[in-house]
Amino acid sequence: MPVMRPELTKKKRIVVKVGSSTLTHESGKLNYHRIERLVMEIADLANQGKQMVLVSSGAVSAGLGPLGLSQRPQTIREKQAVAAVGQGVLLHTYEKMFREYGQTVGQVLLTRMDAQNRKNFMNSRNTLLTMLNMGIIPIINENDVVAIDEFKIGDNDTLSAIVSSIIDADLLVLLSDIDGLYTANPQTHPEAVLIPKVKEIDKHFYEIAEGAGTSIGTGGMYTKIQAASLSTSAGVDMVIASGSEEGILRHICQGKEIGTWFMAKDSNLHSKKRWLLSGSKSEGTIVVDEGCRNALIEHGSSLLPVGVVRVEGRFHEGDIVRVIYDGVTIAKGIVNYNSEQITAIKKHQTDEIAAILGHEGVYEEVIHRDNLVAMQ
Repeated sequence: MPVMRPELTKKKRIVVKVGSSTLTHESGKLNYHRIERLVMEIADLANQGKQMVLVSSGAVSAGLGPLGLSQRPQTIREKQAVAAVGQGVLLHTYEKMFREYGQTVGQVLLTRMDAQNRKNFMNSRNTLLTMLNMGIIPIINENDVVAIDEFKIGDNDTLSAIVSSIIDADLLVLLSDIDGLYTANPQTHPEAVLIPKVKEIDKHFYEIAEGAGTSIGTGGMYTKIQAASLSTSAGVDMVIASGSEEGILRHICQGKEIGTWFMAKDSNLHSKKRWLLSGSKSEGTIVVDEGCRNALIEHGSSLLPVGVVRVEGRFHEGDIVRVIYDGVTIAKGIVNYNSEQITAIKKHQTDEIAAILGHEGVYEEVIHRDNLVAMQ
């Protein structure tokens, strides 16, 4: 197989996310043969001098066997209880297998709070980077046992993209039960063909990302597109590939054309914008027009009221919001005004703000460029 992606051969800090469907049999129980093959590949890449991070699903699946369950529980409390058992089983399995290949692993459990709070974000970053510098392979999962809906990341596709941004990774590989992004859902459209490379993620890719591949995992292709948008905006290349293919990680790192490659954007984000992009929870939405979109994305401008079409949700000054154009999130930022004020000044010029808001109109920008990070 020829080298078609030489850029990927130079990647040193690599995050690998493996889904439940890759780690388990159809019965829902762990597939030890596939897990050991994954461990061997990651260990071999580590032996080449690469810094490896594993984001692993499977805690609930790993808990089924010890508890004698034949299917995944349905309630949140039952899932958390099974995950509490399975987390230890899964880590023990990884620790034992990695040790056989001469590697040391460490468990890191995260929730959205760890990324949302800026101090926690920096603590997580420092811990993970220290582990990598010490030659430890972090094994990361969401802390399902204690996470509540408000603070749940929700799926490991998103978690892996957040981790990739936190640690300034070079490459994110999502190993799934599907070998890449297709022009349509291949399960319902046999004529669909694999898309080998994506340079810019637009509305079209969200429209073709239909549903989850299996009933075992929590994330479908849609969450993978969201992860690609986040990671590529942070300057991280991302590849979606089949977790069942022999030697898949080795082939990807050798630059072979496998799966779908989402190309990273040129990015040199400082920690504040990296935090904004990665972990911050959006409190509302600002929809903008095409001229505003172009100013933000192509010129790095601030978000001015004249480009605002409408406001969705209620939020306050200093909150983080999403900026949307044509149904796609194009940026995130910290607003200078609350939702009611932005509604009042939308489509107006900056010199009209004071007259509309009175003494409250102290900012020219809805979001200043220093507090805004583009995602296209």
